[in-house]
Amino acid sequence: MLMCREATRLMSLKQDRSLTLRERAALRFHLSMCGACRACARQFDLLHTIGEHHPAALQTSHTSDDDQRH
Repeated sequence: MLMCREATRLMSLKQDRSLTLRERAALRFHLSMCGACRACARQFDLLHTIGEHHPAALQTSHTSDDDQRH
């Protein structure tokens, strides 16, 4: 069984790429047993949805001190 740290890593990877069959099965099994990770997975999904529908909300300003002086 996965540890929560590994499950969280897989949840994050899932946002960027498709998980392998083995990864999906391991994550699904872990989520069936761990309520804290289920809540974390819902948060990942919510952030992903917000990012897709409101990309400007996730952008940050990257200005250096030099840019701010001019």
